[in-house]
Amino acid sequence: MTQTLTAGGRFRLALREEKPLQIIGTVNAFAAMMAQRTGYRAIYVSGAGVANYSYGLPDLGMTSLDDVLTDVRRITSQVDTPMLVDIDTGWGGAFNIARTVKQMIAAGAAAVHMEDQVSQKRCGHRPNKEVVSTEEMVDRIKAGADAKTDPDFVLMARTDALQVEGLQGVIDRCGAFVEAGADAIFAEAMTDITMYKQICDAVKVPVLANITEFGTTPYYGRDELGEQGIAMVLYPLSPTRAMQRAALTVMQAIRSEGTQKNVVDMMQPRSELYDFLGYHAYEDKLDQLFQKGK
Repeated sequence: MTQTLTAGGRFRLALREEKPLQIIGTVNAFAAMMAQRTGYRAIYVSGAGVANYSYGLPDLGMTSLDDVLTDVRRITSQVDTPMLVDIDTGWGGAFNIARTVKQMIAAGAAAVHMEDQVSQKRCGHRPNKEVVSTEEMVDRIKAGADAKTDPDFVLMARTDALQVEGLQGVIDRCGAFVEAGADAIFAEAMTDITMYKQICDAVKVPVLANITEFGTTPYYGRDELGEQGIAMVLYPLSPTRAMQRAALTVMQAIRSEGTQKNVVDMMQPRSELYDFLGYHAYEDKLDQLFQKGK
């Protein structure tokens, strides 16, 4: 009898089978459905995405565990593609971090990443970030690792220390984080591709490269990152940024021109939407129920 893999198990399987694993940001359930149809083996819920697009807030640690869980549950209810979730600094001390990990597993997440910034955090590609001591971050990781109810659930440690401590500081921290129980490493805001190889060689666990737009990391390609030893390439908000730009363009056109006819080509056709949603199957079921009721 084949044992069904947990979400964490599916994430680890994708890591083994796709090198490097491309992880695409999905801001809502429909975006996750599009990612699944497109062939992505892993998806992502960004803390910035939740703050910016679900709550209209900047990414400055203003959203809570429950805010993020709401979006996670909406997505996992519709797709089984394994999901990596941004949990910022874990939302508190050891007991809060443990609760966060348990709640994420219960909500269907496959992996989380927790960072070493202070609780009043900033976006990873902004200046003047402050990080906690290595010892404090090690305690966060130990709390998270101890709370795992699924051994395959992936606890990823993110470090924002490059700006503060330099590359050697990043490498030293990553080694300590792995020793404390981190299953993977997220080296944020690297500025040169060769930095990744040095980190990968040092830690011997999967390392993620965040290739976000408009940040401090150049747009390195999947294959060249793989040559450096990178196991995962993250595109946290790429589709979302495109959605927002397109929506703004359409709003402006309708407002100024009084019609949408000149921007209809930018829109997803109703037939494509229905195809993604399986709409006609729902209608067929309604017809069956209605006929039975006669």
